[in-house]
Amino acid sequence: MATILPPPSKKQKTAESKRAQEQQEIDTIPGNLGSVRIQFHDAATGTATGPPVSVTVSDATTKNIELVLNSLLGNDGSERLPYRFALRLGDKPGENSVADIASDIYRSVLKTGLKTTEDILNLEYTPQAVFRVRAVSRCSASIAGHGEAILATQFSPRSSSQMISGSGDSTARIWDCDTGTPMHTLKGHTSWVLAVSWSPDDTVIATGSMDNTVRLWEARTGKPLGDQLKGHTKWITALAWEPYHLQSPGNPRLASASKDATVRIWNTTIRKIDTTLSGHKGSVSCVKWGGTGCIYTASQDKTVKIWNSKDGTLAHTLNAHAHWVNHLALSTDFVLRTGYFDHTAKVPETLEAKIKKAKERFDKAAAIGGEIVERLVTASDDFTMYLWEPQKSTKPLSRMVGHQKQVNHVSFSPDGLYIASASFDNHVKLWNARNGKFIYTLRGHVAPVYQCAFAPDSRLLVSSSKDTTLKVWDVRTGKLHTDLPGHKDEVYAVDWSPDGKMVGSGGKDKAVRLWRH
Repeated sequence: MATILPPPSKKQKTAESKRAQEQQEIDTIPGNLGSVRIQFHDAATGTATGPPVSVTVSDATTKNIELVLNSLLGNDGSERLPYRFALRLGDKPGENSVADIASDIYRSVLKTGLKTTEDILNLEYTPQAVFRVRAVSRCSASIAGHGEAILATQFSPRSSSQMISGSGDSTARIWDCDTGTPMHTLKGHTSWVLAVSWSPDDTVIATGSMDNTVRLWEARTGKPLGDQLKGHTKWITALAWEPYHLQSPGNPRLASASKDATVRIWNTTIRKIDTTLSGHKGSVSCVKWGGTGCIYTASQDKTVKIWNSKDGTLAHTLNAHAHWVNHLALSTDFVLRTGYFDHTAKVPETLEAKIKKAKERFDKAAAIGGEIVERLVTASDDFTMYLWEPQKSTKPLSRMVGHQKQVNHVSFSPDGLYIASASFDNHVKLWNARNGKFIYTLRGHVAPVYQCAFAPDSRLLVSSSKDTTLKVWDVRTGKLHTDLPGHKDEVYAVDWSPDGKMVGSGGKDKAVRLWRH
């Protein structure tokens, strides 16, 4: 569904030819500015790295600063890491006032008047992902099987070789993504399957349905684990597993949110309700289980509530939105979803080692200025989003405005530095996750955007839309990287596999499509 632009008018043509004849000014860095002194700080711990370093302004590009930092840290040729830099504007570590260094010090700092060459520049550095995900560019499989529209998709946390999809034909299906064939059909629900969730240890799949029940399935064989979990009086809207490092061994818990305004926590071993979180006055649209032991719920009663997962007590209510809250995302979503699986594909042998690795990955992802900080972003029908740090304050860090219609979906990048929001105004917007400042609008879709998902290295983003296409965006430049047409109707669900090799999508045309490089 491509938009065809009208031919340029006579006025546009003359303006274009006039612009072509004029001498273009080349934006160069002046050579007479001398040098700047840079003090590096680790963004995760807030500590200073080495002494201040003097760098000439004309050479102070991000590439050269990266080389200086790598030699300060003693990383030789083979161990060199790519870094992202931000100028700290406040005096204390971990403050929200930072300015990203896009290409060089001159354009980002000196030209904008943030600092002068007399000041010492405090640069916070964050390592970028050491692996690079290649952009998906072709449809490697289109697999038929579902009898109705596909409403939810999710890859296994272990790799891209398995994916689950939930559909309006009241089944969920597990797909073998390496061969592009169906593996198991999960039959049992009597109505639409609205939510699917893979446990962080890759052993159990939970599905939530319009028939008011939750069902558990063995991921390897597709066999049901006991009967349905009954308790909700209306349909299930979202599911969230307890993070792996918080689980009591052999006893994972599952939270299910429902249209009946409650969230129920299930003990999946004895298949009974552990606790019921009731307090919302409207349908609960989203639930997330945080790595610090909090459960976050968003509702159509305009509030977001935070609960203690141990005893089910209400900790905070966040009131800011003026309409339904549709979705929420945590800065640690990616590591909580993948548990102890990472890009090295090495799985720890013992249970203790698995828990330790999952805990280490969480602590690393949540560290800002030496403390564990879990950030939350909420998206609403009031066209706005709010960024929160619930552990510190019940007041939002930032109100993120700019969308012209309802915001349907938000997600944090795996490195916790960006937020992407998908809206019914046909646009995806990118935001700085530290202070909620707007970065780019990603324009290209010609109909409402339903979902978006970051690549595991946070350098690319994929979005799915009513206009039947998926689009891959370059996060750094905000430009369209690849257009992926292929679906015959609206695309409701999209997911990028945790190992970065594949994107899976599903929608109204009933076919699961797998995309790879």
